[in-house]
Amino acid sequence: MPPSADDPGRTTEVAERPSEPRWWVGYSTRILLTDTVAVWVAVFTAYVVRFNADGSARVGGDFSPPYLLVSIILMWAWLFALVMGRTQDRRLLGSGPTEYQEVFSVTWKLFATVAVVAYMFRMEIGRGYLGIAFPLGLALILAGRYGWRQWLHRRRKAGLMRSRVLLVGHRGKVEGLIRELELRAVAGFEVIGACLPEGEATCGEVAGVPVLGSMAEAARVAREVGADTVAVAGSDSLTADAVRRLGWDLEGSGTDLALAIALTDVAGPRVLMQPVSGLPLVYVDEPQFIGPKYLLKTAGDWVFALFITLLLSPVLLVIAVLVKASSPGPVLYRQERVGVRGTTFPMLKFRTMVADAHDRLAEVLAAEGVESVGLFYKPKNDPRVTTVGRVLRKYSLDELPQLLNVLRGQMSLVGPRPQIDAEVAQYDRRAHRRLLVKPGMTGLWQISGRSGLTPEEGIRMDVYYVENWSLFGDFMILARTVRVVFGGAGAY
Repeated sequence: MPPSADDPGRTTEVAERPSEPRWWVGYSTRILLTDTVAVWVAVFTAYVVRFNADGSARVGGDFSPPYLLVSIILMWAWLFALVMGRTQDRRLLGSGPTEYQEVFSVTWKLFATVAVVAYMFRMEIGRGYLGIAFPLGLALILAGRYGWRQWLHRRRKAGLMRSRVLLVGHRGKVEGLIRELELRAVAGFEVIGACLPEGEATCGEVAGVPVLGSMAEAARVAREVGADTVAVAGSDSLTADAVRRLGWDLEGSGTDLALAIALTDVAGPRVLMQPVSGLPLVYVDEPQFIGPKYLLKTAGDWVFALFITLLLSPVLLVIAVLVKASSPGPVLYRQERVGVRGTTFPMLKFRTMVADAHDRLAEVLAAEGVESVGLFYKPKNDPRVTTVGRVLRKYSLDELPQLLNVLRGQMSLVGPRPQIDAEVAQYDRRAHRRLLVKPGMTGLWQISGRSGLTPEEGIRMDVYYVENWSLFGDFMILARTVRVVFGGAGAY
């Protein structure tokens, strides 16, 4: 075993690896079974809906195989594409949107290939058949993976099904990486030890994690303690040649080698790895705040907001009646908020407070011992909130009139929450980046804790969203918003 600080011939004790197989073996099997069921249901639902169930239907055109045969081939091709597309790669499973993005990418490429093959062989495959199979299969696959991910997160929060990580690097960088991994419990990384440079490997622990040896011994330590991953946190002592040799030493052990770059809060679409004459360069694209994808976002916001408004119009009417009956005052509350690039607009909400709420603000602040309104400040037990208003706030129903702000082009469905001038005046350079996009009805921090988050955590999440926005990310935030709203957690 590698040496510890107290005894050059012994290592600091770490938990031994459980005897059962690594967590991703069983988890990947579950994913594969769920994907198989999803694909089978989608393909054969499309077949039964569009054609006779007796198997006699045939594809039109010069080459006309039976649709039953086409369905079987499509099902197996779909599953093969999901496997070969690495959508079950253990490094993608369980955390982040990349897994879902890969599933979507593999699926649309498969159906694009089907269209090309059909064109080449002059096959007239029914549009209705593909139009049912594609969206239904994608929805079922994503739903199955989402369900398993929630199950995995519960297990990880209980301390199970985690990847054992050995960190390598200078003490300060190792400490920083330990803190980052601790903040992301659902990512499933359990730091079991660290290997530091020779001069620093004399202390028994770093940030509560045992020091198991020097960086030169990292591969041997990883094998002996059964690490799933060796993460290099960066070190002047760990040269490119040393990292390459570490990779060689880990070959055949089943242990991954990961390099943690110093830049955080930058998502995959902005990162490009480009080898130049054997030197891996990591390019970070400048975030874009204009262009075709934002036009698409604006159009999607308007269409979806109009649809939701029409769909929920009876609910909006009922809420308006309840607000009017609960206390004297207007149904809607208008407040000037700061939007994209500092422009102001009147944000709409259902009124949840008594009519003279603004005049009683000083009273509420004094009762809570607060001298001034800070970023994201919201009193927990605000006596100005009406009985109906408290229910509306818990389930975010008071925010529904902002659909009109979206239709007016002042807001987006997803984005940082708009704030008042007094709060924006407290922004530092980082927080000001929230104003580079339209404010949203919901956002990343709302689905990650709502009012329970600190201002620092909220700003960090908003800036991360602003700089790494994607259409797929918006879809995921909207989907998670529904669950958060019905749960009512973190709102007051």
